[in-house]
Amino acid sequence: MRQTHASIDVGSNTLRLLIAQPSAGPLAIQLWKTIDYAHRITRLGQGLHDSGKLSEAGMERTLDALKEFKSLIDRYKVQPQHIYAVATAAVREAENGLFFKELVQNRTGIDISIIRGEEEASRSLWGAVSVLHDETRKEMLLFDIGGGSTEFIRARDNTMIDAISCKLGVVRLVEAHLRSDPPSAEEYLAMKDSALAHLAEVDRFWGKTSPVVPARMVGTAGTVTTLAAVQMNLAPYDPKKVNNHRIEGDAFYHLRDKLLAMDHKQRESIPAIEAGRADLIIAGLSIIEAMMEKWNYDSFITVDAGLLEGNWINSYAK
Repeated sequence: MRQTHASIDVGSNTLRLLIAQPSAGPLAIQLWKTIDYAHRITRLGQGLHDSGKLSEAGMERTLDALKEFKSLIDRYKVQPQHIYAVATAAVREAENGLFFKELVQNRTGIDISIIRGEEEASRSLWGAVSVLHDETRKEMLLFDIGGGSTEFIRARDNTMIDAISCKLGVVRLVEAHLRSDPPSAEEYLAMKDSALAHLAEVDRFWGKTSPVVPARMVGTAGTVTTLAAVQMNLAPYDPKKVNNHRIEGDAFYHLRDKLLAMDHKQRESIPAIEAGRADLIIAGLSIIEAMMEKWNYDSFITVDAGLLEGNWINSYAK
């Protein structure tokens, strides 16, 4: 009997759960067979930029979601040793991150590992390459935009060349710069300038080994998958259609202009934008535009699989 494993990604903005079994047969297209999936936007990292701590409200929202996840895990009789939960930027940076980890353990029984940015990048790569086309995997820059950080991973033939995690996240940018509704041109430019400053940090990091910019740019996580869903008018959402979807430069800038011209309520009314992402998508646009501008990309490829799936692959490999 194939063992069921559960993977949990405790992000700065979103919590996700994957309950899966390994796929059967040597010719299986995907490494896992999904038994159940859930996600909740809890904004755990809300206010962290100013206070340095996880807020009481953010922790409580996240604990409520984790209790729901634990009920699902128990329903499928996943053994405790086969539950792999990881926390990213918000928890690893917060002064009370270890307190939150203990709180989760006491209230839900879930043991969270607080992983470093480099480990987050590595697992995101494992998840992405498991579903990407062979040609894309030959040489790519994988970026993973989160609420509190963005990871930049250079990879060739499924193997990571290097990775860097920057304190560049959509929740951070929104809290620091977004005040108007619709966003003002000045606010959007401030977000893009902040992103460009972090990309200069990436350039300096690459310069230590090789300044080569990979041929293909590939994005994972909520901002990218939401943009793909909006462009394709996916409602309901279909991860298989998002995997390996290409967004050309002209289409991206059309989406940017369309979304920037809308107010918060109008963006919320788009079926492909789930509740809780209508403001964050603006910050995500600024990060992607900064990358395309700085490194001269005229398109990018989207992929739904990332840290959550890579964490599941890592857990099953143990």
